[in-house]
Amino acid sequence: MRSKGSAAELEHRRCLAVRRVLEGFSTEEVAEFLDVDARSVRRWWAIFAREGWTGLLAQPIAGRPGKLTRTQEKIVLRWLGDSPSEFDFPTELWTAERVAKLIRQEWNISFNPRYLPRWLKRRGFSPQKPERVPRERNDELIAGWVRADWPRIKKTPLPSALM
Repeated sequence: MRSKGSAAELEHRRCLAVRRVLEGFSTEEVAEFLDVDARSVRRWWAIFAREGWTGLLAQPIAGRPGKLTRTQEKIVLRWLGDSPSEFDFPTELWTAERVAKLIRQEWNISFNPRYLPRWLKRRGFSPQKPERVPRERNDELIAGWVRADWPRIKKTPLPSALM
């Protein structure tokens, strides 16, 4: 599993480990200092011995690059902090279709709406559904009914905490 950190940070850690070994520290001491496994330090040392400093450089990440740049991603995530009605949507609910539509309008980049929930989840968002509350709901009237009528209907009395 890849360690956490940017490619530059990981590259710096590998070079630092090799420098420490060159200074005379043991691989176990270097591993403890960098909070990594000693096997990693030995692997980095073997790469250095075989390829030199260039072997420790960051490698390009395999896979297809993302459709959005980092700046565009930040803008999309900022949109989600705003109300959908600010973008002329009729309700206060963000949907994958709406996000895909905004991305297409803004940058002419197509996202499949079925993919967007996974994309958002990787960025810390979870599906949200607003709680439905009837417009006619009257909490005072409900509390009065619970105090007056419910004990008459219910065979066992209500706990005093609910009254």
